[in-house]
Amino acid sequence: MPNVTARPVTPEKGSPIMIRRTLRAGLLAALPCLLLASVPALAAEEDADPVVARVNGAEIHLSDVEQAREVLPEQYRHAPLAALWEPLLAMLVDVKLVAAEARRLGLDEEVEYKREMDRIADRVLQQVLLGRHLNERITDAMLRDKYAAMVAEAAGIEEVRARHILVDTEAQAREIIAELKGGADFEALARERSTGPSAATGGDLGYFRKGQMVPTFTEAAFALEAGGTSAEPVHTRFGWHVIKVEDRRAVEPPSFEEAESGLREETRREVRDAYLDDLREGAAIELFNPDGSKPGAEKP
Repeated sequence: MPNVTARPVTPEKGSPIMIRRTLRAGLLAALPCLLLASVPALAAEEDADPVVARVNGAEIHLSDVEQAREVLPEQYRHAPLAALWEPLLAMLVDVKLVAAEARRLGLDEEVEYKREMDRIADRVLQQVLLGRHLNERITDAMLRDKYAAMVAEAAGIEEVRARHILVDTEAQAREIIAELKGGADFEALARERSTGPSAATGGDLGYFRKGQMVPTFTEAAFALEAGGTSAEPVHTRFGWHVIKVEDRRAVEPPSFEEAESGLREETRREVRDAYLDDLREGAAIELFNPDGSKPGAEKP
């Protein structure tokens, strides 16, 4: 009888077993994030968050499954919940079983566990309080006011669309200016002679505002009218430039809908920082070095 060595069977990629293993690894890696996931509204209706499993009497709710999906690896996060239901539920059952066993062994009485739970509790409380504070104070009217201020600030701001030819020496730049005065095509010269990365597009730099280019270059570009070319070489740390302004236009602010997301995030930062500053002002805070000594204290 031939000597045949048995080989372990490897589950095929995409098989239910492989998906379950992948989700298990992803869920275990994401457990810290899962513990800090958004806390469901305390006033949620019971029917809106039904019990979907029980493990020795411990309940798993629909919201638990939904939160578990949100902290999975990217390739699974946006999949329909129905496609991940069984493996996700199985993973949460594993979590309940392991947690119950850890309690049976007394791990929940150990100092390490209690310290970690204190850290998690602090983060969850911070998240809940800051979330409520921001939701109460950030209104549509506030965002509309910030948008109006942004539009007013943009009024009168101009931008130019320019091309340039970048060379190494002033003499080369002056030679190019002379060729342009003689009727040479700017784009063609830029493709042929410019050493800058924009050479492939005929020196096109697109539209820019004051402050978006180095000062010397910006000053020279904004001094030109549309269609004008610099009569003198412009020197910057990159080399010597010959500039042509293709167009000048007033800056058009985005619509409120286009700007809303950025305005909301900016407002959240401002409100959050102001709230934290207020809390710090009324607190007794002591800061120490990594070894526990006071800053500036002489070491023995």
